[in-house]
Amino acid sequence: MCRNIRTLYNFEPPASDVEIEAAALQFVRKISGFTKPSQANTVAFEAAVEQVADAARQLLRDLVTTAPPKDRQVEAAKARERSQRRFA
Repeated sequence: MCRNIRTLYNFEPPASDVEIEAAALQFVRKISGFTKPSQANTVAFEAAVEQVADAARQLLRDLVTTAPPKDRQVEAAKARERSQRRFA
C-alpha cells in the first residue's frame, strides 16, 4: 500500500490537491489496515483522510528549501530506471 505514497515536496508544478488526497488516503489505509472501511468506520476513516490531507497541505506550505524544484518527468525516469535494475 505505502509504495504509492510519493514525495510531494519541492516539485514544479507543486503537488495538486488530488496528489495530496491520494497520499492521505494511502496513509490512512496503511495505518488502519482497511482498504475499504466498513459502514461503521466510514465516517471516522473519511475524517482521518481529510485531516491527514489538511496536515500535508500545511506541511507543504510551511517547508522551505534553497534547492531548485525537481522535475516530475526526470524523477519518474529515475524511478523507472531503478525499478528496471531492481526487477530485471
